Amino acid sequence: MNWQQHYDPCGNALLSTLLAALPVVVLLGAIAWLEIRIHLAALLGLVVALGVALFGFHMPLDAALATAGYGAAFGLFPIGWIILNLIFLYHLTVERGLFAVLRGNLAAIAPDPRVQVILIAFSFGAFFEGAAGFGTPVAVTAAILMQLGFRPLAAAGLSLIANTAPVAFGALGTPIIALAGVTGFSELELSKMVGRQLPFFSLLVPFWVVWAMCGWRGMLGVWPAALTAGLCFAIPQFLVSNYHGPWLVDIVASLASLGGLVVLLRFWKPKEIWKLPPNDTAGIPTAAEPTPSPAKVRQAWVPWILLSVLVFVWGVPAMKKSLDGVSAPSFAVPRLHQVVVRTHPVVPLPTPAQPTKPEAAVFKLNWLSATGSGILAAAILAGLFMQFTVREMARLYWSTVVRVRHSLLTIAAMLALGYVTKYSGTDATLGLALAKTGGLYPFFGTMLGWLGVALTGSDTASNVLFGSLQKITAEQTGISPVLMAAANSSGGVMGKMVDAQSIVVASTATNWYGHEGSILRYVFFHSLALAALVGVLVYLQAYVPPFTGMVVK
Repeated sequence: MNWQQHYDPCGNALLSTLLAALPVVVLLGAIAWLEIRIHLAALLGLVVALGVALFGFHMPLDAALATAGYGAAFGLFPIGWIILNLIFLYHLTVERGLFAVLRGNLAAIAPDPRVQVILIAFSFGAFFEGAAGFGTPVAVTAAILMQLGFRPLAAAGLSLIANTAPVAFGALGTPIIALAGVTGFSELELSKMVGRQLPFFSLLVPFWVVWAMCGWRGMLGVWPAALTAGLCFAIPQFLVSNYHGPWLVDIVASLASLGGLVVLLRFWKPKEIWKLPPNDTAGIPTAAEPTPSPAKVRQAWVPWILLSVLVFVWGVPAMKKSLDGVSAPSFAVPRLHQVVVRTHPVVPLPTPAQPTKPEAAVFKLNWLSATGSGILAAAILAGLFMQFTVREMARLYWSTVVRVRHSLLTIAAMLALGYVTKYSGTDATLGLALAKTGGLYPFFGTMLGWLGVALTGSDTASNVLFGSLQKITAEQTGISPVLMAAANSSGGVMGKMVDAQSIVVASTATNWYGHEGSILRYVFFHSLALAALVGVLVYLQAYVPPFTGMVVK
């Protein structure tokens, strides 16, 4: 039996929108202002979302409970699986003292903390975004920055701000591929359009993240590094997205950015080395510490090189297909699979030839091809390289599970909440409210993408959620539907820093669990301001020459 979504259950658009927003308001308010522990806030938000779905939007009880279970399962696998194994690898390197060596080597390459943020959080993080996505870049870069002497708040917040411009092409182009699937546009069309929006922000973000760290004067002191990293990323991002496609954009651009910055640092240094405040420098090696040998430095890089190589290999479509052929069972979610039906205007009006298909709900246990499994393989190989015994690795793995247990619970609850809002239709009610903005739709449609990622934690999920709505609304208002579909993804990347999933990843990586409200307050302005700037660019591309000439025809 099917259940059709209804987007105005109160018979009043304003009241229905306020009702739909209630779970988000409760969740963010509990985290940022009431400072409730985030796993408890997530559970509270989930309870409210279920209440709104059941009593406000009249979703059947069995479907609502099945939706929450489906979301929780997806939160644990593949997302929690990535975090667990990445933190395990990190603990292995800490246990052998190699993380301290790596930290010292990075400090020697870029002794100024402002340049370290650009090199690690922006350029290095973009590689992991392109290869894996799903929180991997924030987890890696936040841990490294903290060990370089940054406070946990700064390490987490700066990593989140830097992980923006690459997100639309993350995980080998997955968000664009998903957007193509729901809009009917070709992957290359969408890749071209996004590639004519985000390079402006790839150039801006290195400056922005340093400004967020130490202000305007501090940023001006390292402008050559910010400009080099940004240009070396933005130019390949534009070229690859427009002349090849979405798959390798971040990989090529991040390697170019890393290479350009390393070359620059051979010939240029800041006039004055900016110092972290004295109480922030606990992680930085002192002059009294012995300088590690070149062989020790190479040894310290091996685990992370293994991680980079295996994550990249695991993400190659041919490799994923091969591993899925070995074992990737799928399970249709009982009481939910093909039960929920989206309705107009979120989807086109059904016709006898093209009826609206019920929403699929299939959980794929691709345990072998999952990115987290590639990370686990890298961790095991690195552990053997570092001469850990199997017993020692098992002990450390269990201690990692204990350490991240609250984070895993939080992610499961967050994804359960996100799925309840998706299948109950409350997300679409919020989206439709933003879509009713007339001539300002290019701006607010972009903000809809931001809202989608802030709610779901994924640019891919936001594109699946709102891609069709963006296309339909754009066609009704006479704006390029390709422009607005791409704007959903480009605006969405700025919501990545405020979604609860990313904040939990950052707090776990910096061992600062329980302070997620502080992290949210740290990044919220930056997220909203950058999203608004994307909205302004999309507005210009919709109406104002010569920007209109950038729109893909």
